[in-house]
Amino acid sequence: MTKRTSILIVFFLFFSCSKREKDISSFESPEDSLSIFLAKANETNLSLDAKLNYNRKALDILLNQKNDSINRVNLFRVANRFYNMNNWSDYKSTVLLILNQSEEKSDYQSSAKAYTYLGDYYSSQSIVDSAFFFYFKAEKIYLKLNDKFNLAKTRLNKANLQYSESDFLGSEVAVFNSLRVINGLDSKEIFYDSYNLLGAVYNEIGEYNKALEFHLKALSISKDKEIPSVYQSRATSLNNIGYVYQNLKNYQKAQEYYQEGLRQKNLKYDKPSLYAMLLDNLAYSRFRLREDDELPGLFLKSLKLRDSLKLTSGIVANKIHLSEYYSYKNDDAKAVQYAREALTSARNDKNFRNVLVALKQMGVVEPQNATLYSKEYIHINDSLQKAERKMGEKFSRIEYETDVIKSENTDLVVQNRNLFYVFSILTLIGVFTFVFVSQRNKHRELMFKEQQQIANAEIYNLMISQQKTIEENRAKEKKRVARELHDGVLGKIFGVRMNLDTMNTAQDQHAIKSRLEYLAELKQIEQDIREISHDLNRENTELINNFVVILNNLIENQRKAFKTKLNFTLDKNIDWANVSNEVKINLYRMLQEALQNCNKYAKASLIAVDFKKESNPEHLKLCIADDGIGFNLKRAKKGIGLQNIAFRTKECKGKLEIKTKPGEGTQLIIEVPIENPNNQT
Repeated sequence: MTKRTSILIVFFLFFSCSKREKDISSFESPEDSLSIFLAKANETNLSLDAKLNYNRKALDILLNQKNDSINRVNLFRVANRFYNMNNWSDYKSTVLLILNQSEEKSDYQSSAKAYTYLGDYYSSQSIVDSAFFFYFKAEKIYLKLNDKFNLAKTRLNKANLQYSESDFLGSEVAVFNSLRVINGLDSKEIFYDSYNLLGAVYNEIGEYNKALEFHLKALSISKDKEIPSVYQSRATSLNNIGYVYQNLKNYQKAQEYYQEGLRQKNLKYDKPSLYAMLLDNLAYSRFRLREDDELPGLFLKSLKLRDSLKLTSGIVANKIHLSEYYSYKNDDAKAVQYAREALTSARNDKNFRNVLVALKQMGVVEPQNATLYSKEYIHINDSLQKAERKMGEKFSRIEYETDVIKSENTDLVVQNRNLFYVFSILTLIGVFTFVFVSQRNKHRELMFKEQQQIANAEIYNLMISQQKTIEENRAKEKKRVARELHDGVLGKIFGVRMNLDTMNTAQDQHAIKSRLEYLAELKQIEQDIREISHDLNRENTELINNFVVILNNLIENQRKAFKTKLNFTLDKNIDWANVSNEVKINLYRMLQEALQNCNKYAKASLIAVDFKKESNPEHLKLCIADDGIGFNLKRAKKGIGLQNIAFRTKECKGKLEIKTKPGEGTQLIIEVPIENPNNQT
């Protein structure tokens, strides 16, 4: 069965309109009736209820036939029709029936296909972990059968799932695993989908040159006649290439590709959603080029089509673009209107990535509420990051646990075999594990780097936000000091000077008394200047200690959220102004990661965090210790949390020491050199 998102292949089969249902049942054999029912279930001119009725009649016939390969093929045909009609309950029950029949007859090919269909079902219901699990089971069978074509397709299905959950590294690895299998086979469609997905992955992680490379490869394949024109693959690739150029801010080049995409034959009828997307993207490129002859008409045309198709994500993107356009035109009312509508739609759809984009635009059009929107942005972004990370870990855990179950079952079988077979199986398991771990480790650093980029962006934005607030307060303070110096101090000094000049030559008692009073006033002015100086020094200290505030916020949030006692000490001798932003960000993230691990696994009653400055050579020392249950260090080193900490320590050119044993608590000692930001290029 060929199934693609928003794409269905419809076969038009024509039969005599005069043939009645009772005639079919009365004069045709069950086999003939089955063919007719299956054909009727695919006719486009029938109502949905009528097609469902015919498909269920076909299923009833198959339920009464023997379990053989032909019957299973026909059951797959029935399942396909339920899928195309979005009848998910009947689709799932039919697939489970096929799976039972396949396992009963040890038909591994059909079992793998059934697992793939179950993956499709859970994917359609957005139950991503279950979809991944069944795709993985199908992959294992296809690998055993050496069915390269279906193995490549299944790995591509996994890759699409991982991409949808922002597991971009996992998606990249899965696509390349698919390409390695399909290499040498003539399957243009799989190559096209693979290159297109790789282009999308690299675009998401900001590697735009690689994104262009693979999207251009996909574009060259899209011309092949093997790929049906109804897929509008060429228009898809042209849109994707234009989007990469848009991210590169080369709007002229982006516009050229969008225009070519819109010129593709039958695009509006074959894929109206893609047509609307191209219209919106073209309008945005023209807006950025300030070529607004057809604006906002193009935006509104795209929005109208997306509204009719109920494409929520597209509607949000459209309204944000319109908000940007009207903001540029100084039409604040419409700019705010479209931004608010975009935010409401994103929230109702529970699409948190769209919510983030809408919040960012709201901060632009409503600057008076920018701080409020910024706080919500940071909160949602943090939650989204955690959810995406958990999903990436879940994908890895599904593969691992499935392999473990398979290994345990194998052990039960081989218990009664001789030693030769035991050692052979253990050797094969060892080789498989070695290959699996080796491949995973090759891409581990890339995964950590991607996670680091996302995490660093968050804390950097937080630091920038706080820095902005401090700078605003600093400007206000400077104005206040200037006013005090001008209106207060200078005015007093001028008055004292004038009075002293007038009595400079006088020597009477009154003049002496007046001069003493003016000297006292000069002392008061001196005190005023000293207080202003102290205020300025305090402001500078607050600026330097901005990072200390962020650290203290992290510690306080930990204390509020968990019952575990937390002791925090910070060496006052640390000059944070001499510590680079990169080191600060990594130290913050390592502390955050360590505290999360303590909360999840340690079962500790006390956590101690200590920041120290060390000399010879000059470096920072971060110690995190708990009195929890400890762990087996050899096993735990494979965990993503500790690997994150190790990777960040390496990025800071530092050293990491872990002291732990089961039942004896855990101590992490991180030492990093101090880098002066003024010396950075």
